[in-house]
Amino acid sequence: MPGRFRPGIDNGEGEPGIMDFKTILTGEYGGFLLEGLRLTVMLFVGGWVLSIAVALLLTWIGNLRVAPARLFVAVYVEYHRNVPLLVQLFIWYFAIPQLFPAKLNLLINSYNAEFFYALIAIALCNAAYVSEDLRSGLRAIPKVQYEAARAAGFTYTGALIWIILPQAWRFALPPLVNQSLVLFKSTSLAAVIGVGELSYQARLIESQSFLIFETFTVITVAYLAGSIPLMLLGRHLGKSNRFWER
Repeated sequence: MPGRFRPGIDNGEGEPGIMDFKTILTGEYGGFLLEGLRLTVMLFVGGWVLSIAVALLLTWIGNLRVAPARLFVAVYVEYHRNVPLLVQLFIWYFAIPQLFPAKLNLLINSYNAEFFYALIAIALCNAAYVSEDLRSGLRAIPKVQYEAARAAGFTYTGALIWIILPQAWRFALPPLVNQSLVLFKSTSLAAVIGVGELSYQARLIESQSFLIFETFTVITVAYLAGSIPLMLLGRHLGKSNRFWER
């Protein structure tokens, strides 16, 4: 490709060039990768905490014996499960700010608006799936548990928090861990609105260094280092649940 000369790629005899991982992992490019990794971890941890909080709220609302409340949860879940996350990111970054006052937009823009909107979009989308996992866990709890909790004097909310949810967690944990894996990989989509996470930094590095293979090999290893432990944890929890159900 014109303009993309890379020393060592072709020595004139058709032999492949030498891989240069040192350039990618050190100096300025190494700093880019560390910054991308930092933002990726922040998106993942922040998105996970926020999505769990929203999912617990949705689970509580969805179990109320109020038709409008259940309808709200159903609409929320269906929207986030059927609209691509990429579109949701665009809506939050380009459309939602149009509804805010100018002063609020200035305030948000002064604190890294791209990261802020990406975090909200990813967390709210993930919360829809997490709430369904929690609902599945709740359905696995016998109704007699609810009746026993109410007979012991617990309110609806108290019974849900202290009696039902602790039991439902055991059933919901394996799919929750798998959903955490999906959340971790979804952080890469934040690059489309300018968040400097790992995949964004990789594109920046390869466009400047032309070390395309090395760059994407490094971030592939980084994503695998984060996703494989989550996958193994989910598999372990699934086996543990089958053991306790015997």
